[in-house]
Amino acid sequence: MVLSNDERELLKLIVQAGRPVWMSEYFPVLNPAEPGMDENHPGHEAWTERQMAWYGVSISLWKRGLVRVVVPADGSRGDLVEPTGEGRAALAAAGA
Repeated sequence: MVLSNDERELLKLIVQAGRPVWMSEYFPVLNPAEPGMDENHPGHEAWTERQMAWYGVSISLWKRGLVRVVVPADGSRGDLVEPTGEGRAALAAAGA
């Protein structure tokens, strides 16, 4: 199974956590804000779009069966997920 670079990087962090996680907690790690980032910063719009794109990556991991929801969202937080066997195998095959 071929993983995109983004899928591989997010899945790697999920596997390394060793516990159920909110995928969105890794978005700032994978796409950190520049110093002084606020709504007036010239890079704010591009940064925001990239943050939103990570949601698409997380949905892709779930749709492909590479992660599974172990604790559903409850309105105060998102789904907690863990990697599946298929996710671990895909990551291993990607050499990550």
